[in-house]
Order: sequence, then C-alpha cells, then structure tokens
Amino acid sequence: MIDKAFAHLNKEIDEKVRQLEEHLGCGGAKNWEDYQSTCGEIKGLLTARLYIQDLHERLRNSDDD
Repeated sequence: MIDKAFAHLNKEIDEKVRQLEEHLGCGGAKNWEDYQSTCGEIKGLLTARLYIQDLHERLRNSDDD
C-alpha cells in the first residue's frame, strides 16, 4: 500500500515537472523573472522528489529490521 502511495506521488511530481519543462521549451516564459520562477519551481519539485525517495527507502529498510 505504501509503495503505491509513493509511486503515485512521484508520478504526480514527474508530470508537473514535465509540464513546466514543456512550458519553457515552447517559449512560454513571458520574461526573465517568469523563466527564473519556473526553473525554481522545477528545482523545488525535483528536490522534494529526492526527499520523498529517501524517505521511502528509509521506511522500506526499517521494515527489514
């Protein structure tokens, strides 16, 4: 059950990152500030994803104990 929850969360983050990257790739940034903001959002999501993966791995390892 918990593996499905983590997988769903990662999938949602990946989809949002993909959307933001597509937005930038299509020239969607209105100006430099918008570009920086979108890049910051991507960076934040990817950082959160790493924290989530780390938590998932720690929980799985604690079950083995």
